[in-house]
Amino acid sequence: QVQLVESGGGSVQAGGSLRLSCAASGSTFSSATVAWFRQAPGKERMFVSALRWSGGNTGTHYTESVKGRFTISRDRARNVVYLQMSSLRPEDTAVYYCSLANSRLIVSRLWTEDNYDYWGQGTQVTVSS
Repeated sequence: QVQLVESGGGSVQAGGSLRLSCAASGSTFSSATVAWFRQAPGKERMFVSALRWSGGNTGTHYTESVKGRFTISRDRARNVVYLQMSSLRPEDTAVYYCSLANSRLIVSRLWTEDNYDYWGQGTQVTVSS
């Protein structure tokens, strides 16, 4: 059984940085997609970033509002995916969820929650102005 555990959330002032971690256990993945979604209070859960790989072929993707500020990366040996968040803004405040699909999703499928097989419990990120 695959489990995803997020960590690294917290409270920061605008302009600060946080690094979220998503640790996967229960399997190793030669091909997969790991994505971060976030849900702000009173809003739907939205796609933030994804990293997809198949063998040595890796791709990263970001929603427009975080491009240039967030970086997604992977520690293959540790089965951990990171989301480095910099220049944080109050509008980045949300619960951040890690998700995993058992395949390298095509780009058009990255943004849809239903395409992911596993989810973490979420970690709160609060950015104050």
